[in-house]
Amino acid sequence: MTRYALNLPNELKRDAERLAKKQGVSLNQFILWSVAEKVGGLLQGLDDPNFPNVTYRRGASGTLSSVLRGTGIRVQTIVIASQNSTPAEIAEDYDLPQTQIQEALGFYEVHRAEIDAHIQAEAGLEPKNE
Repeated sequence: MTRYALNLPNELKRDAERLAKKQGVSLNQFILWSVAEKVGGLLQGLDDPNFPNVTYRRGASGTLSSVLRGTGIRVQTIVIASQNSTPAEIAEDYDLPQTQIQEALGFYEVHRAEIDAHIQAEAGLEPKNE
């Protein structure tokens, strides 16, 4: 890994620190995620301009997954949560604006086949309780 000194305006650094803390990660990890999201989105050209708060991130397996921008929370996580909770409850549980939850659910409606395939693939990996 390469080290890179980064100069941030004070207000941007404070905002990034606050958001990193809210996500339960270090400032370094938050900046790494943010840059990875932006670079990945630009390289892939996959972001849907109708959903500015959703982007794609390549996971450890190399598979692209839609996530809420700046959080690392996958859209499929929100979709699964919506089966038993209201958008307001999900927003409270994840400490996110309800509008961001609504946008994730709207993204799901447009990209249902892709996200359902991710959910089913993951369900196939879960151990069976017998």
